[in-house]
Amino acid sequence: MRWIPYDARLWLHVLLLLATLLTTSAAGARIAHNFHHNLPAFRLEEDLLAILDPIQHPELLLDGLPFALVLLFILGAHEFGHYYFCVRYHLNASLPYFLPAPSFIGTFGAFIRIRSIIYSRNDLFDVGVAGPMAGFFVLVPCLLVGLWNSRVIPGIAERGDMIFGEPVLLVAFQALIFPHTPSTDIALHPIARAAWVGLFATALNLLPIGQLDGGHILYAWFGERYQRRSWIFLAMLIPLGFFWWPWWIWAAILYRLGRKHPYIHDETGLDRRRQQWAIAAVVLFILCFMPAPFRYAE
Repeated sequence: MRWIPYDARLWLHVLLLLATLLTTSAAGARIAHNFHHNLPAFRLEEDLLAILDPIQHPELLLDGLPFALVLLFILGAHEFGHYYFCVRYHLNASLPYFLPAPSFIGTFGAFIRIRSIIYSRNDLFDVGVAGPMAGFFVLVPCLLVGLWNSRVIPGIAERGDMIFGEPVLLVAFQALIFPHTPSTDIALHPIARAAWVGLFATALNLLPIGQLDGGHILYAWFGERYQRRSWIFLAMLIPLGFFWWPWWIWAAILYRLGRKHPYIHDETGLDRRRQQWAIAAVVLFILCFMPAPFRYAE
């Protein structure tokens, strides 16, 4: 095994990371402000321009660091999970590219670029499953710490412009820390909010379609039988769109770009241990998935 290879674009990775730290800190500062003032996490009209407040008051960025650092930690763990196995299997892969964005969470996520051909289904599986698993192992303690620092405010979830979905894992942890408390009465701490974004990103990546992590896992598991199963999961996004219309956009994008999978030369199937990890990935997807991640309050 060799360690991290030299990347000629190291400066670009560092620049994007710093830019994403800046934008996520700006977004986190507003989330922290709302939390400390017993306000909903996001209020469209009030918060859209308020995200720019750190330009005039840079000290506000410090308030956003808990959200930003936790979110980047989760996203980074996910990408470095992929990267670790790329290095282990001598695949030519880039360091993570973080994507800054002027949005309510401050980022469009992160990705690595794999330039090599992956010859083995076992190698493809290890690279694909490592990201979600690594991100999840980081996410769980962050979610618990964030929920421990959250607070009960009656009706807080329904007072904002957006109501957030609740994956199974979040519901279970909320019941553990806030027994007999309706989820609509729980104001999530910025750290828990960052973990929620991580749950959402994990679920998206584990969709068993095309070039997503879930698509790689599905192909590695079933080989050429992958195609029919992938079509089924792609079709399931259509009825889900009635719960959250962006699923239709995802369906269109994945139909256009993600239906086919690169050919794998070594078609040897997964061993028993990897099949168990594949089942664990399915369980992880169920724990993180939300039919309607967001909906507008009426």
